Amino acid sequence: MRIGIGYDVHALTKNRELVLGGVKIPWDRGLAGHSDADVLTHAVMDALLGAAALGDIGKHFPDTDERFRNISSLLLLEEVGEIIRRAGYMVGNIDAVVAAQEPRLAPYIPQMASNLAGCLGVGIHDVSVKATTTEKLGFIGRCQGISAQAVALLLKL
Repeated sequence: MRIGIGYDVHALTKNRELVLGGVKIPWDRGLAGHSDADVLTHAVMDALLGAAALGDIGKHFPDTDERFRNISSLLLLEEVGEIIRRAGYMVGNIDAVVAAQEPRLAPYIPQMASNLAGCLGVGIHDVSVKATTTEKLGFIGRCQGISAQAVALLLKL
């Protein structure tokens, strides 16, 4: 077994869609970034790559590469799943948390977990997604950004 942790944060900005776990969430702001800036999916990818000691998403999908501009992070997650399998691992489980003061994320969590599980070819019960606020503390509490953390367990094939 191997365990990895992933973390990502992006600033909130006007004129961008808010995408978390591949779900477009109606809100007046979205996350700034080269791709779709999906912090949840980015944290999951880094956890998986870290567990396999294969670097991070910046190594595999650099923000200097125009092929990845505005790309859906779910497509990148599918590729990370392939990278993990080629390295001789399968996903045991993923546990992730999104920290956002607003908007309320609870209604979207089941679809987020389903999207992540589907991209990785694992069961819905192998992916846990949670949401929390920071009780109005820090940049997240001031609605300046959103962060996500994920832990992934890999099993040898």
